[in-house]
Amino acid sequence: MRGGEGRKEKRRGKKIGEKEKEGKGREGKRREEKRRRVEKTREDERREDKRTQNRTLRDHSNLGHLTPPACFVKVQKEGTHSQQSITQPPEVLDCGRISRKPRGSSGRPDTTGMDITSRCTLGDPNKLPEGVPQPARMPYISDKHPRQTLEVINLLRKHRELCDVVLVVGAKKIYAHRVILSACSPYFRAMFTGELAESRQTEVVIRDIDERAMELLIDFAYTSQVTVEEGNVQTLLPAACLLQLAEIQEACCEFLKRQLDPSNCLGIRAFADTHSCRELLRIADKFTQHNFQEVMESEEFMLLPANQLIDIISSDELNVRSEEQVFNAVMAWVKYSIQERRPQLPQVLQHVRLPLLSPKFLVGTVGSDPLIKSDEECRDLVDEAKNYLLLPQERPLMQGPRTRPRKPIRCGEVLFAVGGWCSGDAISSVERYDPQTNEWRMVASMSKRRCGVGVSVLDDLLYAVGGHDGSSYLNSVERYDPKENKWTRVASMSTRRLGVAVAVLGGFLYAVGGSDGTSPLNTVERYNPQENRWYTVAPMGTRRKHLGCAVYQDMIYSVGGRDDTTELSSAERYNPRTNQWSPVVAMTSRRSGVGLAVVNGQLMAVGGFDGTTYLKTIEVYDPDANTWRLYGGMNYRRLGGGVGVIKMTHCESHIW
Repeated sequence: MRGGEGRKEKRRGKKIGEKEKEGKGREGKRREEKRRRVEKTREDERREDKRTQNRTLRDHSNLGHLTPPACFVKVQKEGTHSQQSITQPPEVLDCGRISRKPRGSSGRPDTTGMDITSRCTLGDPNKLPEGVPQPARMPYISDKHPRQTLEVINLLRKHRELCDVVLVVGAKKIYAHRVILSACSPYFRAMFTGELAESRQTEVVIRDIDERAMELLIDFAYTSQVTVEEGNVQTLLPAACLLQLAEIQEACCEFLKRQLDPSNCLGIRAFADTHSCRELLRIADKFTQHNFQEVMESEEFMLLPANQLIDIISSDELNVRSEEQVFNAVMAWVKYSIQERRPQLPQVLQHVRLPLLSPKFLVGTVGSDPLIKSDEECRDLVDEAKNYLLLPQERPLMQGPRTRPRKPIRCGEVLFAVGGWCSGDAISSVERYDPQTNEWRMVASMSKRRCGVGVSVLDDLLYAVGGHDGSSYLNSVERYDPKENKWTRVASMSTRRLGVAVAVLGGFLYAVGGSDGTSPLNTVERYNPQENRWYTVAPMGTRRKHLGCAVYQDMIYSVGGRDDTTELSSAERYNPRTNQWSPVVAMTSRRSGVGLAVVNGQLMAVGGFDGTTYLKTIEVYDPDANTWRLYGGMNYRRLGGGVGVIKMTHCESHIW
């Protein structure tokens, strides 16, 4: 029994083993077949790759005139400048890998394993080895794209498509896209990207803005175009300020600048001030100052509030012929609404520079005006101006905003009369004459009293040389800066000179003649401003003190003066090229203590003493006719007064 069961068990085990062996055999066959298929596929792929490579190489060798692909390039033979095709190189460059040509009979390079596609696409083409050409490229930027895109988006807006916000301005609803508004306006960007309630609303109410102006600005956001005109600029500019559209603000300001004229400049100025348009405000201010004579006659001027009127008349840049114009403008403004503005007169009058008025106008017009006479503060201002005019020796202590001359914007030349002798004493006062207005004005006084002083201009600085202070002869020199309205000391001469004449030629300052207290001089000194030093040059033919001297037609002219016995009318001139003096025609009058200067191309002899009378007459020399003729007169007779001219070189120059 047991033996039979054992045999059955053995037979079952044998069958199971055979089945397992049979199964393993079938599985092995399947794996083997699969392996062979994979190998066959790989072999086919390798053959196809090789055929492709060979075909590419063949095509390239037949088209050698074409630019090679990025991974097949022409290379130079060592030591030559010629280039060969890829079919005949010593090396083939493989986008960073080099394939050597194998030894043997074949002339073609070994390209086994080369995958053209992978070599041309893998790796960074910007990191090719040195000497390898970059792949061909053609960057393209469309000029039409931004415009066309905006045009399409604008059409979407007009058709109310894809709009995600509605702006409610008054009774008007404007459909738009948040992204466009945010891109154009910092105001909308803050509204839609922040935590404001409007960022979640589909309808946004915009207050304090004109409906039409908002439409124009939204149109600009989509079209880049807007038309600024008289009918919309006053609403468009405030709207642009609210939405922070700087381009539109600039366009509006530029439009208003072009519209400026004396009748509207004050309104534009106020408009610019209200909306903080600083550049427009500056331009309007400058226009108002430059055209004040016309502006003061406009209706806008009469409607100015007091604070704006004060701002205008306080400016040093106000372009007026005289301070009389400013006073007349203020009085016209007050009388335009006399009941309301009469109490404001003292406050406004403080900014009129009464000390700069002529004595005749101050006493005859200002002091006699009923509105001025009836107000104590106004009378005090008039008295202050009278003291300034009547007490020249006290002027250094009375300087202030009302005594500071204005700086007219117009160009031109002015004549300065410096120091002299008056009422038995030397004086330090200085006057300025403007031929355009035919008026004389007072400017800053010198640091010392000087009569017989020589005056000239070097580098736009007015020099006062030597003279007599009432007690001693002077060799000191000081110069006046018209920008600062101030005098300063420079190096002194080697000789004391009373009645000296001074002129500038070739960048040097010449001191000619004079008296040292013993006798008249014919000696001449030359000042070098770079070295701050004086040198001696050739003497004149005649001893002269209290003479006039000026540069005219590249010569130094010396006229008049006094020798040991009498006043002179004779004249002579100095040629710096020959260092010699030669005579010219005499003046019509003897003139000792005469001033000489060139004004607007004319040589002018001013004032002096003829031996009997102090003179205020002026003579002009005509070089073509070689004659002298009379030409008007000054307000005061002057002996020993120096004269000088400052040429204003541009419209921003300072004239005191």
